[in-house]
Amino acid sequence: MKLNMKCLFLVFFALNFSFSQDNDAVLLKVDGEPIMASEFLRVYNKNLDLVQDESQKDIDGYLKLFTEYQLKLKEAKRLKLDEDKNYQREFSRYKKQLISNYISENKVTEHLVNEAYDRSNLDINASHILVRLDPSVKDTLNAYNEVLALRNRVLEEGFDKVKAEMHNGNTIFLEDLGYFSAFKMVYDFETAAYNTKAGEISMPFRTQFGYHVVKVNDRRPSRGTITVAHIMVNLNPKDSLANPEGRINDIYKKLNQGESFDALAKQFSEDKSSAREGGKIAPFKSGQLSSAEFEDTAFALKNDGDVSKPFKSAYGWHIVKRIELQPIEPLENVKDAFESKVKRDSRSKLIQEALITKLTDKYKITYNSEAKSYFTSILSNEFYSRTWSLPADFKVNETLFSINKTAFTYEDFGKHLVNAQRIYSGKTIPFQTIIDKEFDSYFEKSILQYREDNLEVENIEYANILKEYRDGLLLFDLMENEVWNKASKDSTGIETYYSKNQSNYQWTERIEVIMASSADKSQMKKILKMMKKGESEDAIKNKLNTSDKQNVIFTKGTYTLDNPILPSNLEAKKGISEIYKHNEAFHVINVVEVLPAGQKTLEEAKGNVINDYQTEIETNWINELYNRFKIEVNQETLKAVKAEIGN
Repeated sequence: MKLNMKCLFLVFFALNFSFSQDNDAVLLKVDGEPIMASEFLRVYNKNLDLVQDESQKDIDGYLKLFTEYQLKLKEAKRLKLDEDKNYQREFSRYKKQLISNYISENKVTEHLVNEAYDRSNLDINASHILVRLDPSVKDTLNAYNEVLALRNRVLEEGFDKVKAEMHNGNTIFLEDLGYFSAFKMVYDFETAAYNTKAGEISMPFRTQFGYHVVKVNDRRPSRGTITVAHIMVNLNPKDSLANPEGRINDIYKKLNQGESFDALAKQFSEDKSSAREGGKIAPFKSGQLSSAEFEDTAFALKNDGDVSKPFKSAYGWHIVKRIELQPIEPLENVKDAFESKVKRDSRSKLIQEALITKLTDKYKITYNSEAKSYFTSILSNEFYSRTWSLPADFKVNETLFSINKTAFTYEDFGKHLVNAQRIYSGKTIPFQTIIDKEFDSYFEKSILQYREDNLEVENIEYANILKEYRDGLLLFDLMENEVWNKASKDSTGIETYYSKNQSNYQWTERIEVIMASSADKSQMKKILKMMKKGESEDAIKNKLNTSDKQNVIFTKGTYTLDNPILPSNLEAKKGISEIYKHNEAFHVINVVEVLPAGQKTLEEAKGNVINDYQTEIETNWINELYNRFKIEVNQETLKAVKAEIGN
């Protein structure tokens, strides 16, 4: 999936520009607060390659979006939302989660291969929330803030309730993903799922598709990977003439008569995502389709090509054909393949030992050469019984070691030793060995903590991402109060907006049909004659279908002309058609009614109306912010920015 300029205010990375921190310039001021050119350039250049439309590279257009983002931040701080305890608590959680990605080193390939293989043997059942990033959204922070809002609602109201209200299949997805394992999802998503306990929901994270949270429902062993095709009849079919169980049995008769599974799937399967492919669905592991009935029936088929009897799941009636089964293989058989996948996948993990070595080389470390001998001298046998304490004349403020200019004192290490006594209870390990081991342990903990405490200064990438989280959380309450709640709860405003913009909410042309289908053209000629004589569907079926032979199936529904169930050259004209060949069968279509393009009611268009009304509210609100806060653009700096970019 290609991202776009919507990414403007999301993950910021360090880039090199002529406007360095040492030689920067103010690009604009928001109510007197300066915003530097380097900050704007970082945002612009990071997202430059994601632009699909050349016109979107215009600096003035970017500056407008950037300015509006700064206005929102200014308003949030004016309202003191950054002082809210809930905000501060949530930000601390995000910081803890984020920092873990920056305080470890890459693991060896062997570890990654073992991890991936282990994961491939464990299927995780999960649901997720995705707020997609697409070209229609002006500010990418909206996606980030929306997923935060949805996560909070799920925690309070439950996944199914929020899904029913908010899933639109366009920009917001709340989906049950079924079971998956290694390499089935992007690695960031996979890792978030495996790091989340069953019954819990993760904190938001980003992939190339947008912002997610993942809710882990279950974990279970894998049974291998199977590929099948199926024919499905919905429990509540659009065809009012069909009884679901009767219809699937009619189709099963046709299979037993020797008709092609592929052709019957194309004609009658109501799973339109697979019908065009003869019913074939993507390979899946045990339980991945979130239907135990479907899973058990598929895996029970013994041989490739075997076909099940009709069976019922929570989604409808099915017939399944096994295409291929790939069982789990031992690691030694698949190690090379897994290693190849790992090398193509961004699976590098950081491990503590490598990071400590790296940091020790990076920082200026100064040790007190007398420290270890001093601490060895003050230990006593009480240490083994957990009754030891620091002596009265303990050198509290003596420096143990320093990292750059930060000193770690004897007092700090002394407290560490007091707490470490429990490890050595009842043992008689030499004091020197204890001191050496605990010194190393304390040093590792200290250097990692130093790295964490100074990471925002040392790592520009981390600092910018942390700023994004900080600002995103801050803007969440602001956007909710000023835009989202107003749009969704203002029933009068929604009605007024709909009344003024009815032309935007229209139905396309549709037809109501009764369609007869048969694999036998000679039978279809008989059916055409009977239909033209006005005989009913039941009368035709009674004459042509027998207990052993299914010669005709009728389908009834309302469709747009581009629906794949209809022949592509069908005319939107009332009456009984001639015979069409379509999907490897023959059809006669009785067009009962032509429903012209027309106006949608407010109820029919409500979701789109609310989205559009929200956009209007936000536009008016932004205009108010422009009036509230003074914007000053340094034209000389802007000119220099344009010259540097070549815009």
